[in-house]
Amino acid sequence: MFSVRCLAPLASAALLLALPASAEEAVCAPVAKVPLERHLRQLSLDLLGRPPTMEEYKAFQAKGSVTADDVRKMMGQEPFYARMREFHRALLRSNITQSVQGNGDYRVSGTPLSFAGNNANNLRGSQGPRCDGEIEQDNCKANPQDPHSLTPTTCRDPQGVPLPVSYDYDPNYYQCRALDPAATEPELKFADCNALKAHATYGKYVNFCDNRYSSAAGQSVSYLCLPDPVKTSTNVLKPFPDTGVITAWVHPNPETKPNLERLDRCTFDMAKRNNINGTWVPQRGCIQREGYVTTSVQPYWSTATEPVKVCAIEAQNRATNPYTNESCETGRFNSDRSCGCGDKMRRCEINEVHTARVAAFNEEPLLITDAVVRNDEPYFNILTARRSFVNGTLSEFYRQRQGVAVFSVKAPADTATLPAVAYADTTTWSEYTRDSTHSGVLTTPAFLYRFPTQRARVNEFYEAFLCKHFAPAADATLPPPDDACNRENNLAKRCGCNYCHATIEPTGAHWGRYAERSALFLPSEQFPRLDLKCRDCALNGDTNCGGECGQYVMQAFDGDGANSLGLLKTYLYRTAEEEKNIEGGPQTLVQRMMETGDLERCTVKRVWNEFLGRAMTVEEQKMYLQTLSQDFAKNNHSLKSLIEHVVMSDAYRRID
Repeated sequence: MFSVRCLAPLASAALLLALPASAEEAVCAPVAKVPLERHLRQLSLDLLGRPPTMEEYKAFQAKGSVTADDVRKMMGQEPFYARMREFHRALLRSNITQSVQGNGDYRVSGTPLSFAGNNANNLRGSQGPRCDGEIEQDNCKANPQDPHSLTPTTCRDPQGVPLPVSYDYDPNYYQCRALDPAATEPELKFADCNALKAHATYGKYVNFCDNRYSSAAGQSVSYLCLPDPVKTSTNVLKPFPDTGVITAWVHPNPETKPNLERLDRCTFDMAKRNNINGTWVPQRGCIQREGYVTTSVQPYWSTATEPVKVCAIEAQNRATNPYTNESCETGRFNSDRSCGCGDKMRRCEINEVHTARVAAFNEEPLLITDAVVRNDEPYFNILTARRSFVNGTLSEFYRQRQGVAVFSVKAPADTATLPAVAYADTTTWSEYTRDSTHSGVLTTPAFLYRFPTQRARVNEFYEAFLCKHFAPAADATLPPPDDACNRENNLAKRCGCNYCHATIEPTGAHWGRYAERSALFLPSEQFPRLDLKCRDCALNGDTNCGGECGQYVMQAFDGDGANSLGLLKTYLYRTAEEEKNIEGGPQTLVQRMMETGDLERCTVKRVWNEFLGRAMTVEEQKMYLQTLSQDFAKNNHSLKSLIEHVVMSDAYRRID
């Protein structure tokens, strides 16, 4: 069998010019297949990712040819499977590093282990502050920070919730300057707060003298904190009372309703939000810190054995707020003073934990594809199989219900049936069977987060597995701008958009039970098609509805929307036939596409491009596509068989 190669020598120019127009196809002359050594090198590089060894060259030279059996032996080696994992990593774009941002508000760090993100506003009164690492929570009266002013009387409330054990004045409101006998300002010329308190003139500031532990100094340092004279909201405040020890700073004209009317001295007391027990509001202008606890129970990510210091709020392990009964198993836990990080800090994470989880989610679909290829199963099992794998990171994530609010992922099987793999064991992957809602790689967190909307999921499926792209027809037209069709909210009907969305919308319904921008499955028993409570809230103008209706239609933008209030969003604009797609899931989509032959043809094109380094030409499609697709189907959709046919083809042996 021969291929064609264009003649390059200039000496051929005269001959080419003399050829008749009808002989244009004779411009290229036939050449033989590449030599044995070249073929072997191509196969070894393409299948194993390395050139042949000298021993392999000699063995094949003695043998005289590379046979199909030789190719099969290569495809039984580990380097081939590694090669296929990378092929599928690129095909699936299996990398959610930029799709799931680690929310620092659920991350602990430092000693004691502590939150230090935005949630510290609700817990301690300002963004960033940690607990008091010098005062043990349950011994809070023994070593008070500001004995010259106040000493805590209670370390915990009646339900055991940690109370503040120290306070600092918030620099967002106050200017705090260190006391120093050598200072030039007379109000600062004191050794400590007790000396200030004893002074006849400046003793009036004692309530605003703030001791703060300095790690650099190894001891407490005293500061005088007065309303910031630079800020317009605080520089107008006047001391109250006018004489004697100051207890507050007040606005001289409260009738003007300024944003800041009053700053009271800091105490250990916290107000209730809307006077509801089980809610705590830090005092304005104050950072109110709880203390720490020491525990022998290590965080799940730790390999240490010595006791660990944890801030008293984060160290708690409650399932619900003991007063309001609100759940601590949702994203709200980190701003509820009564919740904590749970047993072994399972609800919280550190930087390394987030990195490990992302890496594990990235690998899961590649393990699914690897099992199919390695076992020589029908290739499209990668799209339908319920089999999956967990390493230590994912096993503990699911079994211990970790990662609350960072990853919205439901355990893919009953946690009692999931393999138990130690958290630190990141290289051991154990197989298990997911529940019936799952469909190969199409319902893995890596796929769902990487392609966060139904439309994105459809687009990836069409591009990766059908080799099709969404684009309007070349002769597509648009109506005049004032045409009502341009204002149609249903994209499957909107003029211009419908060229693509008439396919995208009903196809996207197959992922309708998976929430967008997360990997959370929405079971019908928990998320019914119509939620009457959500509907009633929407009709009453309450679009939040206690935060319970985020997956439902809560606002109407057209007649269909008005009639769909309280409807699960994925059902909006759906026909009865499309609703079947929602309940059928991605499995139904794959089964339907199997009947068209598009999956086989696209896979042939992908493999051809991978091993020949280019797409099929029009002529090659005529010569090979149908035959290879049919052989692929006849061979039980074996990917190894398809690769074998491609690399043993004349086209592969002629590549230059």
